[in-house]
Amino acid sequence: MAQFIRLKPVFKETIWGGSALAQRGFDIPGDHTGEAWVTSAHPNGDCEIAAGEYQGKTLSWLWNEHQELFGSIGGDRFPLLVKVIHAKQDLSIQVHPDNRYARRHENGSLGKAECWYILDCEPGVDIIVGHSASSDEALCEEIDHGEWNKLLHPRPIHPGDFFYIAPGTVHAIRAGTVLLEVQQSSDITPTACTTTTACRTANPVPCISSRART
Repeated sequence: MAQFIRLKPVFKETIWGGSALAQRGFDIPGDHTGEAWVTSAHPNGDCEIAAGEYQGKTLSWLWNEHQELFGSIGGDRFPLLVKVIHAKQDLSIQVHPDNRYARRHENGSLGKAECWYILDCEPGVDIIVGHSASSDEALCEEIDHGEWNKLLHPRPIHPGDFFYIAPGTVHAIRAGTVLLEVQQSSDITPTACTTTTACRTANPVPCISSRART
């Protein structure tokens, strides 16, 4: 009879994280825990197998040594990264690359398509998905002038909501949100604006508009 392979989560402490993951059974390292990487073979957080035949081995090791357990789908790396995220404060406004851009400009990384399932949120909370600019030129102009309230699309959220964030989509998780994120196995985060400080273009790509979706 097949058995589940249980993994130890990898925790990430962040300036925007909090303690809500403790309420979901996680033994968090501190009160600024933003992420629990619950299924990851990424070098920046490779989950250890908790028990059973492969106890103490990592998920990346299992992927490399026992492809038959994954349906022998092939590939040079485990393709997914699954996180539980608690945003006590707003996250930065981000735009993630697709596979082609990341492979060329991010040292062979995968792109970063992702999806969010809202587990919990405070009343009245929203997230950012998309923008209102009508052209690349308009997008760059509004970014340059810091017209973020005019540019960004807030969307109200409730527990049970689901969002797909395609590469190139302007997006941000807002304060008071706990969500499950399933994404490609990538840890690159190009940032358009830091919402907790003055807005600025950081980690730039050749104008954010070349990848930004409405």
